[in-house]
Formats: sequence, C-alpha cells, structure tokens
Amino acid sequence: MISQEKLIQLRDLGTATIYEAQGAQGAFDHGMKPIDPTVRMAGPALTVDVRPADNLMLHYAVLQARPGDVLVVDAKGFMEAGPWGDVLTLQAMKQGIAGLVIHGCVRDANLIIDLGFPVFCRGLSIKGTGKNQPGKVNVPISIGDAVIRPGDIVVGDRDGLVVVAHDEVDRTIANSLAREEKEIKQREAIEAGTSNTLELLNLGDTLKRFGLV
Repeated sequence: MISQEKLIQLRDLGTATIYEAQGAQGAFDHGMKPIDPTVRMAGPALTVDVRPADNLMLHYAVLQARPGDVLVVDAKGFMEAGPWGDVLTLQAMKQGIAGLVIHGCVRDANLIIDLGFPVFCRGLSIKGTGKNQPGKVNVPISIGDAVIRPGDIVVGDRDGLVVVAHDEVDRTIANSLAREEKEIKQREAIEAGTSNTLELLNLGDTLKRFGLV
C-alpha cells in the first residue's frame, strides 16, 4: 500500500512534472479535465468498465471502494449521457473516495463543485442513464493512450491527469523531485539575469542548424 505521505508528495508535485519525470509517459489525453480547476487529487485507482449510458456498475463500484481510492471509469467516451451526478457524489464522499475520473460525462456540476469533490471528465451532459447493464470492476482499462491498472496511482490537477504504475511510485517521486530542483535553479538564473532559456536548454546548436544564429 502506498503511504499517504507519498500520495501527498505526488499530488503536490503536479501532473506535468510527474509526466516529464516518467519520460513523457502516463498522461491522459487533453480532453480529460477537472470540472473545477482548483482541485488536486492523488490516489490508487479502483477501475470500472461500464456500458455507455448505464450507471449500474457505478453504484456498485462506489460501495467497493476503500477510503482514499480514486474511481477511474471507462464509460467509452460517450457524450450523450451523464452517468454521475450529485447523489453518487454524496455516496462517494461518505465512502471516503478521493475523486472520480470518467471517460465520459457527468451532470450536476455546480453541486459537485460546491461539495468540493474532485471530478475529471470529458464533458457535461444533462441526459440520464439506465441501470440495467453489467460491467467490470478492478480490471485494466484504457483511456486514450493511458493504461490504468487497479492500484496504480492517478494524479490530477488543473493541467490534467497522469497515471503512475504502483511499483514505480518511489522512482517517480525521486525523479520528479530532481526535476523540480533543476527547474527551480533555472527560474532563479533567469530572474537573476545570469542566463536565458536558450542557454539553460542548450539550444544553441539547434538554432545554428537552422541558420538562426
């Protein structure tokens, strides 16, 4: 089990830093964004594979979750239904769920934002859903190019989402901290006027190749 301290570290490091520290790996596509850009989230994935326009398995999955889990739902990118709303949000918060990621839409966005529950989705839809179709819980799923396995750590903030493999957490944190320290020094050099981005990123030879210097 990943400690709460490490989850907080990942949350605070941020998605862009983690993505770069992983060798430009693990990012969800740009269409997956928070309904409230002020939220930050990190937690182990409880994955759910559902049928479009049906939320039976969401009601089931919420009750299977442990405190701190992030519900990661493949709703097949269907945009003409909102299988998640205020009632499921209240139940999720009662279970201690850390947030929702859904490859699809939600509704009742204002109420969800007022409750302070982190939700990352593809869009909003007021249309309702059925409660008739089976699905799967705790199986590997894909959202865009990102593959999420049960227990992998999902981190979200205003920039988007990134997944960290469960067994790569320590290495990712170490690499992220090193990258953050390097960027701090770069910003300090720019602010002090002792360097510029071309020098810091060693772009001189590339510019020469294009005849720009």
